[in-house]
Amino acid sequence: MEVNREAILDRTHYGLNIYSHVLRKYYPGETVLSLAGRGCDPAKNPFNDSKTTLWIRIIDGCACHIDTERAIENGDAFDFAALHFKAKGQELYELLNKELHLRIGEHHPFYDYNKGKLQTEAKLEPPKLQIPVFSYFKKPITNTKPTGHKSLLEVYEMIKGNRYQSITEKLRSIEDKKEARKYKAFHFDYVTFSGTFSSRSDKNLKAHSGLMVIDFDHLENTVELKERLLNDQYFETELLFVSPSGDGLKWIIPIDLSEGDHQYWFLAIANYLRQAYQVELDESGKDVSRACFLPHDADVVINPKYLGK
Repeated sequence: MEVNREAILDRTHYGLNIYSHVLRKYYPGETVLSLAGRGCDPAKNPFNDSKTTLWIRIIDGCACHIDTERAIENGDAFDFAALHFKAKGQELYELLNKELHLRIGEHHPFYDYNKGKLQTEAKLEPPKLQIPVFSYFKKPITNTKPTGHKSLLEVYEMIKGNRYQSITEKLRSIEDKKEARKYKAFHFDYVTFSGTFSSRSDKNLKAHSGLMVIDFDHLENTVELKERLLNDQYFETELLFVSPSGDGLKWIIPIDLSEGDHQYWFLAIANYLRQAYQVELDESGKDVSRACFLPHDADVVINPKYLGK
């Protein structure tokens, strides 16, 4: 596939992700765009002394902008990106393809529709089911030596049972955020879903599990997102549960390491979720040794294949 305007718009939610990417360069850690219908609420304009004068709307399949004080000319996502990157035309397209990890012109696991179709049509006999295994650590978080290994099914049963119920309820009753973080760090066991380790550090990875955990934090509606993730057209949910705090989700999904390493997949997934769900992932999630606390969630979901269904 050629790196061109149409291909970029197709993978950046009509160009809205281009605006988000540029704005985050100037306002890291802030919510730079808030969707409102087919447009966004007024945003800061870095090219107008950071005044909230930037209006962005989707017009004829492309995100466009105006500045209410006319500090910059009206234009579209590519014009806005050109103000930052000081590039135009094909040079700008190539920069955006690289900066936003769009993978246009490469094999891409999310946009290669034919691959999944051909595999389905081939009706090959499925391989023998292997349950992923990873390292398990006893509390507190300062303990970096694994207690042993746990399988995905074992962790599912631990989360669903009452093993962590009392501490989960206690954590959610703590109103002070600092105290809540401290309590979680010292009272919850955790796992490294992406693999087994001699100690919790990327350099001490023994074997990758083929899994990646995606964190969704500070959600207004966990039920709605949970339903969307379970019906995602590209990823088969392996495990999905509410985070210890109660306002987030932990989504464990499979990745194919023959297509790219752990960091490649994280960047590709981050871009996919930005486009499909308009959410941003914490960059720390790219660490293969990322720790995941184990809470209680009676409604935790595991892929039915592990239950013999």
